[in-house]
Amino acid sequence: MIIKSSTAMRNDYNFISNLCREKGEPVYLTKNGEGDLVVMSIDAFEKQQKMLALKAMLLDAEAARLAGEETYSLEEMDKMVLGNG
Repeated sequence: MIIKSSTAMRNDYNFISNLCREKGEPVYLTKNGEGDLVVMSIDAFEKQQKMLALKAMLLDAEAARLAGEETYSLEEMDKMVLGNG
């Protein structure tokens, strides 16, 4: 976890920007010693959003499976999608 003061952001934006890009993780900013903001690179943010969307899809699929909806084996999916077999 990277923690910097809001003063660091104000005084040296490029340092914080480069830190976010180089580390690929959020930087937590404090104000008066308390947590205030989190900043991250656009790449890290988009990766996080894709991961959250994938997790949501997997949770939906698992809920459907538990509810008794029809499921398919890998081989069945291969035949349906690729027309193999």
